[in-house]
Amino acid sequence: MHRIDSQQTWPLHGVQASRELEALTAAPPHTLMQKAGLSVARLARALAPHARHVWVACGPGNNGGDGFEAALHLKRQGLDLTLTWLSGQSQPSDARASRERALHAGVRISDQPPGDFDLAIDALLGLGGGRPNRGGASPTLVDWLERLSETDRPVLAVDLPSGLDGDTGAGARFSPRPRRRHTLSLLTLKPGLFTAQGRDQAGQVWFDDLGADLQAVAADAYLLGADKLPSWDKAQALHDSHKGRYGDVLVVGGQSQAPHMTGAALLAARAALHAGAGRIFVCSLGPTPLKADPVQPELMFRELTELGPLHARMTIVCGCGGGGAVTQVLPHILGCEGPLVLDADALNAIAEQTQLRLELQQRSTRPTLITPHPLEAARLLDCPVSEVQADRIAAARALCEALSCTVVLKGSGSVIASPNVPPVINPTGNALLATAGTGDVLAGLIGA
Repeated sequence: MHRIDSQQTWPLHGVQASRELEALTAAPPHTLMQKAGLSVARLARALAPHARHVWVACGPGNNGGDGFEAALHLKRQGLDLTLTWLSGQSQPSDARASRERALHAGVRISDQPPGDFDLAIDALLGLGGGRPNRGGASPTLVDWLERLSETDRPVLAVDLPSGLDGDTGAGARFSPRPRRRHTLSLLTLKPGLFTAQGRDQAGQVWFDDLGADLQAVAADAYLLGADKLPSWDKAQALHDSHKGRYGDVLVVGGQSQAPHMTGAALLAARAALHAGAGRIFVCSLGPTPLKADPVQPELMFRELTELGPLHARMTIVCGCGGGGAVTQVLPHILGCEGPLVLDADALNAIAEQTQLRLELQQRSTRPTLITPHPLEAARLLDCPVSEVQADRIAAARALCEALSCTVVLKGSGSVIASPNVPPVINPTGNALLATAGTGDVLAGLIGA
């Protein structure tokens, strides 16, 4: 069993890929569910070692079967159990066998959840449970889900928090309470645990592959870990070096006609400086461009015409606080040969003008990266923001294919999509980034 953090890269398998791997791993019959239930019981004891009363909420499918298996082991260890079962029309054979094993071991099914408990195990819906809501789900399921959502006791979800889409991270309409929440993902890690609503609903994610060969089925995406990040410390570089060896970054933005927007370009430029770029130039747009930064006087302010052909080979970060003025310079910038990072107003201009979109697509052989937040992504895709957030991985892929560039779709579990490779989810960050200017800093960091 593994505790999932940001240190290691992991393959992610969606619902269909997980089903394929399950079919390859299922023999001999019923052993996979027994392994899953034992794993759940072990983690439950580790998370709440002093728990005496455990509520196990089981659903009608195989997720509920895992819950029955876990209850069997917890019962044998002497814990006081309340097991509630949301019975269905017909229970799968493996789940039915696990229910019979649990009942034979002395586990009893209760009609009502306990008034108090030390730990709850959510084995209601799992991988194939869909997205219940207050209008379409049974009153009993809604009641149990609300109790699981509102409790301040530890909750361990089996495979997926009930109602969470394993592919997209779209969640049921129940208020998540991330406090003391855990999810044990079984057989595979699902992409939905790490983006959209998944991170809030899943809490701390744990993983047990149950002995499966994860390479037997191609991954749908990857969870990015520190082990795959380039390791570079400028302080450890060669002593015999100079600023010309560490690249030039040109930040184009900060429309001077709108003074409240100039800070965006400065944030991006300062970020590029602190990330190790050798020289940072700033081209602020408008009739009275900025000439200096009193906080970082080493930033060099120029107009595009002053840089001559040099800027065509620089890494350019364009759009941070550019306002409408960025539209005038974008055709020239899109034609430059060097790497290009497009953010904010540059993306809005491309969404509005077909010609700019075509010129971006023509950069397919040159390093190009865009950093939209969900609203900017929706503008580029000409769809509602809700559609982007309903399937963030699909939205990032669609932008990557449509614009022939790398896409960093910002948000909880930022999705990075590049041509011809599986997408990557960044598991780091938190709500401290939900403030103005962090996107500009990101653009500058990427430029560096």
